Amino acid sequence: MSTARGLDKSTITKAYARWAPVYDLVFGAVFERGRRASIAAAERIGGRILEVGVGTGISLPDYSRHNRLVGIDISEPMLRKAHARVRELKLDNVEALSVMDVAHLGFPDDSFDVVVAQYVITAVPDPDAALDEFARVLKPGGEIILVNHISAEGGMRRAFELQFAPIARRLGWRPEFEWARLQAWVDRNPRMRVIDRTPMPPLGHFSMMRFGKSG
Repeated sequence: MSTARGLDKSTITKAYARWAPVYDLVFGAVFERGRRASIAAAERIGGRILEVGVGTGISLPDYSRHNRLVGIDISEPMLRKAHARVRELKLDNVEALSVMDVAHLGFPDDSFDVVVAQYVITAVPDPDAALDEFARVLKPGGEIILVNHISAEGGMRRAFELQFAPIARRLGWRPEFEWARLQAWVDRNPRMRVIDRTPMPPLGHFSMMRFGKSG
């Protein structure tokens, strides 16, 4: 699918450079339930975990030290805060934190037991290319775990999402993102399957979605 108008790499990079100083304060509490749910789901598998869009590293201390973590993000200012958090908390299970484009992951095939992407898939220019890369670096038997806003199929909330879309893109994400797009991606990838989809607070506007990769 084509890149959404107005949401490109430059726009996203600039937006998250602006968010970096206040991201934890603005979004920390709002996204906490989704973060904790995705970490719990990832730890049911455990092993080597890739966190895509690791940002300021706010999730990293909540993982068990038994897991090995790799974090990537497009934003250098966000990653500087993540590096500082790793040093301050002595998170020796964090293998690496790197600036990386989700559509071109610099890892070999089958590198990770779990790929976690919290509030990411609607903030990338090409979600389908990102999902293809998540599947490529995931080991057979592993899971992709997404937490994200999924747009309403109709009604007042859908109308608001469409009206808000131009502003949201300037802030670094797209609010209009349907479940059908994720289902279509699964349908095109015979090794991937939907495991479950769970509504998340606040008000069910977000969902945690788990996708498994067959052997």
